[in-house]
Amino acid sequence: MDARDIAALEDKEYEDLIVANAHPPARKPEVWAALTHPDNLARTYDVIANVHQRTGNVLRKRKAERDLFQTQCFARGEEGKREWFAMRAEYESWRKRAANFHQMIQRAISELGRVQRSVNRSANHRVAQEQRETLRRLALAVHRHQAAHAREGAAAGPGDHELWRMLDALTVPVGAEQEQVPLRTMLDVHWSEARPAEVVNPPRPPRP
Repeated sequence: MDARDIAALEDKEYEDLIVANAHPPARKPEVWAALTHPDNLARTYDVIANVHQRTGNVLRKRKAERDLFQTQCFARGEEGKREWFAMRAEYESWRKRAANFHQMIQRAISELGRVQRSVNRSANHRVAQEQRETLRRLALAVHRHQAAHAREGAAAGPGDHELWRMLDALTVPVGAEQEQVPLRTMLDVHWSEARPAEVVNPPRPPRP
């Protein structure tokens, strides 16, 4: 079952699948991967958050009912107290199971939050890389424009000089310290017409 198959499920089936895979020791990795796929992640988060809210509401409602029942039993004297103590063990057993389930869902929600933050970081990194590549292409175009004027000895107007100055005015962050480096320096040191990954058949070292 892949991400597209899971996306096509009805809400009840989708919720049942999430609950069945919420606890890490019991989950199927391929199903969890599909549930946390970027295309399904928002729906998965919303569905499991609704499960968590419903469980919390049930816990609070049952506690309020239990407290009212205890008050009514104690008001009836010894007979009421015996009825209360007879029913208390059943309620505590249910409450423990429900609370454990509630906590399991909460942990799954926290895990989904970490997955979402990781997806956001990846998306932001991809956008930043795309923007950086666009800036590289733009800087190369401006550099070629300036070089062509220099070769041809053509007179440069104010617009040309203003354009060329952008190579010195605009900067990009580089290295672990994110030092701001002018585009012209990037062209001289880091950037070229072909990115390193695109270089084909690099020169071989000479044989001894």
